[in-house]
Amino acid sequence: MEKLTNHLSLYFLVPSQFAAQLINLENASNVKKFILLGLSEDPGVQKISFVLFLFFYMIIVAGNLLIIITVTSSHPLSSPMYFFLCYLSFVDICYSSVTAPRMLADFLVGNKTISFVGYCMAQLFFLHFAGASEMFLLTVMAYDRYTAICKPLHYTAIMNRRVCWLLVFACWAGGFLHSIVQTLLTIQLPFCGPNTVDNYFCDVPLVIRLACTDIYVIEWLMASNSGLISLFCFLVLVISYTFVLATIRVRFTEGHWKALSTCASHVMVVTIFFVPCIFIYLRPFSTFPSDKHICVIYTVLSPVLNPLIYTLRNNEMKASMRKLWNRCRDKLGL
Repeated sequence: MEKLTNHLSLYFLVPSQFAAQLINLENASNVKKFILLGLSEDPGVQKISFVLFLFFYMIIVAGNLLIIITVTSSHPLSSPMYFFLCYLSFVDICYSSVTAPRMLADFLVGNKTISFVGYCMAQLFFLHFAGASEMFLLTVMAYDRYTAICKPLHYTAIMNRRVCWLLVFACWAGGFLHSIVQTLLTIQLPFCGPNTVDNYFCDVPLVIRLACTDIYVIEWLMASNSGLISLFCFLVLVISYTFVLATIRVRFTEGHWKALSTCASHVMVVTIFFVPCIFIYLRPFSTFPSDKHICVIYTVLSPVLNPLIYTLRNNEMKASMRKLWNRCRDKLGL
């Protein structure tokens, strides 16, 4: 109980106290740097991986930027669904940028060391900040589709622009609170060695295994924090789409089938993102080996597929992109 009280007391540190705690913890730990093993230690595989993941990262940035520009510049895409999609694209760029640039650099260098308090904890914080914000945003998008299909007469009143902004703010606030908890629980641990992280980025499950103290209580706190958030959001999504399918089942109009197609895209994104996260975080961290290849699914593959899924399966988006391309071509005189 005393350990649990000590861990929970970190949540309520004021900024000045937290800064002092951070300095003390850095001085108390013998380990100042971590070594990332990456996806592979084979030089040939690293070169191939660099080209492949550079291509993926370019698709993530270019594809999601295209969605943001298209939505913000096209009046027909002013509905709440596209408003949330625009922010999802922004979160995807931020989320992938936390891990991808460092991973690409590590493919080309032999020295893969990173500072503990500086880079490693910053990466952990922003990874969970963006990741949790995306989870909440996907849940909000499911609620938006539920409202549009199950309560069409009240949709514009319920999902007005003020509510949309409040929901986006709530997603960012929820992501920040989740991330600061994870970071505080990790950074207060003493690290005496070893200092090798069997992954291509710093994350909670692998980092806390290196702590030279009993982590039983803290790993369950973290699993309940990350894992239960993932599971809760996923269950809310499943319930929302269950109601959507039940509504569409008795309404065979063209508009509802179009909505079903949009929901199918959302379900694909949700499945790719949530299932690996639940598998990674909803379990005791110390009893399982590294799952770095599964981490690729939600840190790289999901942001790659999001722009493809939401554009290739959406006629309105494709039409707006064509209009945007034609306007740009006319201005350039092509």
